Amino acid sequence: MNWTRLVTAATRARRAHRRVFTGCGCRRLEPIDPAAVGTSADLRYICQHTVRSEAQPSGRAGRTSLGERTGFHGRGGPRQCGHPSPKDILLTVLPIENSSAAQRGRHSRRTVAAAAGAVSFASLGVPAPVTGVLTDAGITTPFPIQAATLPDALAGRDVLGRGRTGSGKTIAFSIPLVTALAGGHTMACRPRGLVLVPTRELASQVQAVLAPLAQAVGLTVVTIFGGSPQSRQVAALRARTDIVVACPGRLADLIEQGHCQLGDVEISVIDEADHMADLGFLPVVSRLLRATPPDGQRMLFSATLDKDVDVLVRRFLSEPARHAVDPVAAASDVMVHRVLTVAPADRVSVVAALAGGKNRSLIFTRTRRSAHRLARQLTAAHVPAVELHGDLGQNARERNLASFASGAARVMVATDIAARGIHVDGIDLVIHADPPTEHKAYLHRSGRTARAGAAGVVITLQTPAQEREVRALMRKANVVPLAAKMRPDSALLRSIAGEPAEPIAPVAQPAGRETAAAATPATGRAAVAMSARYRGRGRR
Repeated sequence: MNWTRLVTAATRARRAHRRVFTGCGCRRLEPIDPAAVGTSADLRYICQHTVRSEAQPSGRAGRTSLGERTGFHGRGGPRQCGHPSPKDILLTVLPIENSSAAQRGRHSRRTVAAAAGAVSFASLGVPAPVTGVLTDAGITTPFPIQAATLPDALAGRDVLGRGRTGSGKTIAFSIPLVTALAGGHTMACRPRGLVLVPTRELASQVQAVLAPLAQAVGLTVVTIFGGSPQSRQVAALRARTDIVVACPGRLADLIEQGHCQLGDVEISVIDEADHMADLGFLPVVSRLLRATPPDGQRMLFSATLDKDVDVLVRRFLSEPARHAVDPVAAASDVMVHRVLTVAPADRVSVVAALAGGKNRSLIFTRTRRSAHRLARQLTAAHVPAVELHGDLGQNARERNLASFASGAARVMVATDIAARGIHVDGIDLVIHADPPTEHKAYLHRSGRTARAGAAGVVITLQTPAQEREVRALMRKANVVPLAAKMRPDSALLRSIAGEPAEPIAPVAQPAGRETAAAATPATGRAAVAMSARYRGRGRR
């Protein structure tokens, strides 16, 4: 066997055994005796950690250019990398070269149905400090998406994961992210971890999950998105923040201004990738990923993986491990779907009757203006409701979401920005006051209820003119709803709404500074950040 063929076989062996060691993540295979290479030559793992510590500094910030640190990303000498001694690791090329795992190719697909309770976080290789944080939060057993993806992600493989909304995807990519970056060194304005999300609310919720895990291993996290002061985000980057959770528009704006560079990013994560595509963010997401090192680890998670997402997969993921642990459809034993036909004049009264009970209700509309108007109409009908949409200032959005999550407000009227990644426990009723235009939006909206085994009801209101449209929507979503014609005084409405809540008279509040600011057209850099160049055709 010549040396070229041996290198090829060694590469295949490395790919087939990437799960074996989860130390520094950089390793290669060498023949024990290159002069005696034969048909059964043995190979051994050599940690790149050791090689880099002996090499001259490359000048790349955050990697080997720090003279006071040895090894890869400042992890110290070979004994700290987590690998066994190379002399103890002997592998043979031939069995690996002929294995089926090495011949699957980059488009192989594996669907894993992990049994709950069959594995633990510790058995999957999660470090003790991270496991302790999860235990303190009451998370002791991995969800199926976590059990399926963690072995590959912790081993450094690119991962393509699909799981329904609320399946635990955030923890699935947060654990390998903080584990791989622990112990490294970050330069100012050069983060080593990147998480891209489509909306501000999702960025805040990812940060809330990621920050405790990062803190347990000595890392820091910052969120970057529009609608909040840029100066604070720039200050955090200059303070050598390790992980950035960002919306594409604002991050691209900061890079244009020279406040951030992605040349040291080791792990990139794209969350809710299909929603990125729906909002027209694919061009800017592609540009951001091209700014990261091509040999870095990349993970892509979403509730649905369609042809638009496949563009990112083919371009930026290298032989990804594919995991699909949940069906795309929203069918659930604990979720009841109903379609109620109402007259246009009765629509608001029917919504008020449904939201007038003691259940926690989330109401969806198609447009920001409709959400604002319906929230005011419900409040005037003695059903206080908060609103969540893109016309609100960031402080108002965070305040309203916190009020709904804490239970201070029982009813929220929102656009589709609340349909992705917004986790609020105990939502009993999801109401589609305006039927969505596509089945994916219906699935994501409906996924706000019946989470983690809890029961929930999904109501879709339609006028007689919308019956054909809604029927096609349900067919594509693989949902067979209970249908009925409804009036505001119907007994069925009272049974769905449950025990009536005490009516609360509306309180007139003067328009605040945030409302005026939201109505003011953006100028300067804010206008640039909101332009089509960065945000595509959608608006968060």
